[in-house]
Amino acid sequence: MITTACGFHLRGNYLLPEDVSHVSVTSFDSYNTLTREVKKQLKLNGVEIVTPAADVANLYLISESDSNRTLSLYQNARAAEYELAYSVSYRVLVPGYDSRSFQINVTRSYLDNPLAALAKSVEKDMILDEMREQAAEQIIRQMARLKAQLVMPESNRDTLQDFPTNSDPDQVDMVDDNVEQTTSTTEVTENSPGDSNHTETATEENQ
Repeated sequence: MITTACGFHLRGNYLLPEDVSHVSVTSFDSYNTLTREVKKQLKLNGVEIVTPAADVANLYLISESDSNRTLSLYQNARAAEYELAYSVSYRVLVPGYDSRSFQINVTRSYLDNPLAALAKSVEKDMILDEMREQAAEQIIRQMARLKAQLVMPESNRDTLQDFPTNSDPDQVDMVDDNVEQTTSTTEVTENSPGDSNHTETATEENQ
Protein backbone atom coordinates (compact mmCIF):
# COMPACT_ATOMS: atom_id res chain seq x y z
CA MET A 1 0.00 0.00 0.00
CA ILE A 2 1.40 3.40 -1.01
CA THR A 3 0.70 6.02 1.67
CA THR A 4 2.96 8.92 0.72
CA ALA A 5 1.37 10.10 -2.53
CA CYS A 6 -0.30 13.52 -2.84
CA GLY A 7 1.30 14.86 0.32
CA PHE A 8 -0.36 12.41 2.70
CA HIS A 9 1.24 10.36 5.43
CA LEU A 10 -0.35 7.66 7.53
CA ARG A 11 -0.68 9.00 11.08
CA GLY A 12 -2.28 6.73 13.66
CA ASN A 13 -5.66 5.51 12.40
CA TYR A 14 -6.25 8.17 9.75
CA LEU A 15 -4.49 9.56 6.70
CA LEU A 16 -3.93 13.27 7.41
CA PRO A 17 -2.56 15.80 4.88
CA GLU A 18 0.83 17.38 5.50
CA ASP A 19 -0.88 20.79 5.54
CA VAL A 20 -2.25 19.93 8.99
CA SER A 21 0.81 18.20 10.48
CA HIS A 22 1.02 21.20 12.82
CA VAL A 23 -2.28 22.60 14.10
CA SER A 24 -3.35 25.23 16.59
CA VAL A 25 -6.61 24.54 18.41
CA THR A 26 -8.89 27.31 19.64
CA SER A 27 -12.16 26.56 21.38
CA PHE A 28 -15.24 28.06 22.99
CA ASP A 29 -14.10 26.17 26.11
CA SER A 30 -10.48 25.12 26.43
CA TYR A 31 -11.14 22.71 29.28
CA ASN A 32 -14.27 20.79 28.32
CA THR A 33 -14.35 17.14 27.27
CA LEU A 34 -14.67 17.84 23.54
CA THR A 35 -11.59 20.08 23.41
CA ARG A 36 -9.49 17.64 25.42
CA GLU A 37 -10.63 14.71 23.27
CA VAL A 38 -9.90 16.55 19.99
CA LYS A 39 -6.37 17.37 21.15
CA LYS A 40 -5.89 13.77 22.26
CA GLN A 41 -7.05 12.43 18.87
CA LEU A 42 -4.79 14.87 17.00
CA LYS A 43 -1.76 13.76 19.01
CA LEU A 44 -2.63 10.08 18.51
CA ASN A 45 -2.62 10.72 14.77
CA GLY A 46 0.81 12.38 14.79
CA VAL A 47 -0.34 16.01 14.66
CA GLU A 48 1.66 18.47 16.73
CA ILE A 49 -0.46 21.07 18.55
CA VAL A 50 1.21 24.46 18.43
CA THR A 51 0.57 28.10 19.32
CA PRO A 52 -1.71 29.98 16.86
CA ALA A 53 0.22 31.75 14.09
CA ALA A 54 -0.46 33.15 10.62
CA ASP A 55 1.38 30.28 8.92
CA VAL A 56 -0.18 27.46 10.97
CA ALA A 57 -3.41 25.57 10.30
CA ASN A 58 -6.12 26.29 12.86
CA LEU A 59 -8.94 24.10 14.12
CA TYR A 60 -11.59 26.34 15.67
CA LEU A 61 -14.21 24.62 17.82
CA ILE A 62 -17.05 27.13 17.56
CA SER A 63 -19.84 25.74 19.74
CA GLU A 64 -21.61 22.66 21.04
CA SER A 65 -25.19 21.98 22.10
CA ASP A 66 -27.31 19.07 23.28
CA SER A 67 -31.00 18.28 23.61
CA ASN A 68 -33.13 15.45 24.94
CA ARG A 69 -36.56 14.24 23.81
CA THR A 70 -38.90 11.37 24.60
CA LEU A 71 -39.43 8.79 21.86
CA SER A 72 -41.91 6.47 23.55
CA LEU A 73 -43.84 6.01 26.80
CA TYR A 74 -44.69 3.15 29.13
CA GLN A 75 -48.37 2.43 29.80
CA ASN A 76 -48.14 4.51 32.98
CA ALA A 77 -47.05 7.52 30.85
CA ARG A 78 -43.44 7.39 32.05
CA ALA A 79 -40.78 7.84 29.41
CA ALA A 80 -39.62 4.48 28.04
CA GLU A 81 -37.18 5.55 25.31
CA TYR A 82 -35.17 8.73 24.92
CA GLU A 83 -33.18 10.34 22.14
CA LEU A 84 -30.18 12.44 23.09
CA ALA A 85 -28.87 14.77 20.37
CA TYR A 86 -25.43 16.39 20.42
CA SER A 87 -24.12 18.92 17.90
CA VAL A 88 -20.74 20.60 17.43
CA SER A 89 -19.74 23.30 14.94
CA TYR A 90 -16.13 23.83 13.93
CA ARG A 91 -14.00 25.53 11.30
CA VAL A 92 -10.69 24.51 9.72
CA LEU A 93 -8.39 27.20 8.32
CA VAL A 94 -5.23 26.27 6.43
CA PRO A 95 -2.94 29.16 5.37
CA GLY A 96 -3.31 29.89 1.66
CA TYR A 97 -6.73 28.22 1.38
CA ASP A 98 -10.33 29.12 2.05
CA SER A 99 -11.61 28.06 5.48
CA ARG A 100 -14.11 25.20 5.72
CA SER A 101 -16.88 25.04 8.32
CA PHE A 102 -18.66 21.87 9.41
CA GLN A 103 -21.33 20.68 11.79
CA ILE A 104 -21.36 17.23 13.35
CA ASN A 105 -24.60 15.78 14.70
CA VAL A 106 -24.62 12.74 16.95
CA THR A 107 -27.93 11.24 18.11
CA ARG A 108 -28.32 8.34 20.46
CA SER A 109 -31.52 6.55 21.44
CA TYR A 110 -31.65 4.50 24.60
CA LEU A 111 -34.19 2.75 26.82
CA ASP A 112 -35.00 4.15 30.24
CA ASN A 113 -34.35 1.99 33.28
CA PRO A 114 -37.08 2.79 35.84
CA LEU A 115 -35.10 0.97 38.55
CA ALA A 116 -32.19 3.42 38.27
CA ALA A 117 -34.01 6.75 38.32
CA LEU A 118 -31.48 8.38 40.67
CA ALA A 119 -28.65 7.67 38.25
CA LYS A 120 -30.30 9.33 35.23
CA SER A 121 -28.39 12.61 35.39
CA VAL A 122 -25.07 10.81 35.86
CA GLU A 123 -25.91 8.46 32.99
CA LYS A 124 -26.76 11.39 30.71
CA ASP A 125 -23.43 13.08 31.48
CA MET A 126 -21.56 9.87 30.73
CA ILE A 127 -23.43 9.39 27.45
CA LEU A 128 -22.73 13.00 26.43
CA ASP A 129 -19.02 12.52 27.08
CA GLU A 130 -19.08 9.39 24.91
CA MET A 131 -20.82 11.37 22.17
CA ARG A 132 -18.17 14.09 22.46
CA GLU A 133 -15.53 11.42 21.93
CA GLN A 134 -17.39 10.22 18.82
CA ALA A 135 -17.59 13.79 17.54
CA ALA A 136 -13.85 14.27 18.09
CA GLU A 137 -13.11 11.13 16.07
CA GLN A 138 -15.41 12.40 13.33
CA ILE A 139 -13.50 15.71 13.23
CA ILE A 140 -10.23 13.82 12.68
CA ARG A 141 -11.91 11.66 10.04
CA GLN A 142 -13.08 14.79 8.22
CA MET A 143 -9.60 16.32 8.39
CA ALA A 144 -8.25 13.16 6.79
CA ARG A 145 -10.27 14.12 3.71
CA LEU A 146 -9.24 17.75 3.91
CA LYS A 147 -6.66 17.65 1.10
CA ALA A 148 -9.31 17.04 -1.56
CA GLN A 149 -11.63 19.65 -0.07
CA LEU A 150 -9.24 22.58 0.37
CA VAL A 151 -9.92 25.49 -1.99
CA MET A 152 -7.36 28.15 -2.77
CA PRO A 153 -8.74 31.71 -2.67
CA GLU A 154 -9.72 33.08 -6.09
CA SER A 155 -6.73 35.42 -6.17
CA ASN A 156 -4.28 32.54 -5.65
CA ARG A 157 -5.57 29.84 -7.98
CA ASP A 158 -5.56 29.32 -11.73
CA THR A 159 -7.85 26.31 -11.93
CA LEU A 160 -10.73 24.96 -9.88
CA GLN A 161 -10.48 21.65 -8.09
CA ASP A 162 -13.04 18.87 -8.01
CA PHE A 163 -14.74 18.46 -4.67
CA PRO A 164 -16.43 15.55 -2.93
CA THR A 165 -19.90 15.80 -1.45
CA ASN A 166 -20.35 18.37 1.30
CA SER A 167 -21.93 15.89 3.69
CA ASP A 168 -21.26 12.37 4.87
CA PRO A 169 -23.84 9.58 4.86
CA ASP A 170 -25.25 8.88 8.29
CA GLN A 171 -23.19 6.39 10.27
CA VAL A 172 -25.40 4.15 12.41
CA ASP A 173 -23.87 2.07 15.21
CA MET A 174 -25.35 -0.23 17.84
CA VAL A 175 -23.50 0.97 20.92
CA ASP A 176 -25.23 -1.59 23.14
CA ASP A 177 -28.16 -3.99 22.97
CA ASN A 178 -30.64 -1.20 23.66
CA VAL A 179 -28.68 1.78 22.34
CA GLU A 180 -28.50 3.03 18.75
CA GLN A 181 -26.30 5.96 17.69
CA THR A 182 -26.27 7.96 14.44
CA THR A 183 -23.42 10.29 13.43
CA SER A 184 -23.40 12.69 10.47
CA THR A 185 -21.22 15.56 9.23
CA THR A 186 -22.44 18.46 7.09
CA GLU A 187 -20.47 21.34 5.63
CA VAL A 188 -21.79 24.74 6.69
CA THR A 189 -21.72 27.48 4.04
CA GLU A 190 -21.98 31.21 4.63
CA ASN A 191 -25.64 31.14 3.62
CA SER A 192 -26.57 28.11 5.70
CA PRO A 193 -29.33 28.80 8.24
CA GLY A 194 -27.96 29.11 11.74
CA ASP A 195 -24.33 29.58 10.73
CA SER A 196 -24.23 33.17 11.97
CA ASN A 197 -25.81 32.07 15.26
CA HIS A 198 -23.01 29.56 15.81
CA THR A 199 -20.41 32.25 15.25
CA GLU A 200 -22.16 34.66 17.60
CA THR A 201 -22.33 32.00 20.31
CA ALA A 202 -18.62 31.33 20.04
CA THR A 203 -17.81 35.04 20.16
CA GLU A 204 -19.84 35.54 23.33
CA GLU A 205 -18.26 32.57 25.07
CA ASN A 206 -14.76 33.69 24.21
CA GLN A 207 -15.24 37.13 25.75
